[in-house]
Amino acid sequence: MEDNFKMVAKTFYGFEEILAKELLQLGAQDIKPGNRMVSFVGDLGFLYKANLCLRTALKILKPIHSARVQNDEELYQLFYDFPWEDYLDIDSKFMIDSVVSGTIFTHSQYAAQKAKDGLVDFFRDQHNERPSVDLNRPDLRINLHIQDDWCTISLDS
Repeated sequence: MEDNFKMVAKTFYGFEEILAKELLQLGAQDIKPGNRMVSFVGDLGFLYKANLCLRTALKILKPIHSARVQNDEELYQLFYDFPWEDYLDIDSKFMIDSVVSGTIFTHSQYAAQKAKDGLVDFFRDQHNERPSVDLNRPDLRINLHIQDDWCTISLDS
């Protein structure tokens, strides 16, 4: 049996309890409704099941790293230092979507741009090449969520 991990199902405001019930009926563990999201635990098979069966979920995210960031340079460094080679290579196409709230980051596109800069600069420094950004058909969708000084990097399944 595979190891369980945390996932986050994004939804519309007001649908959190409905989504939590759907997750319970599917067999999710440790279900916790939040603001426009419900976190839960399951294995890789459940990740696929959630994507196929949940009617009120907009997307299913798999968090891969969390850290505190106080400014845009720390966000850049977080993305620069992250082991992206475990997730994509130079020939891969990726995109970063972001949601920010708080006083440190006030513009989601700016946060996504700083994160992208850190990621591609890492590849450029290590390999003299970089992966491409593709907003329409990326190989890897990265979700960046920053609330106050807490940053979570997730993969969009």
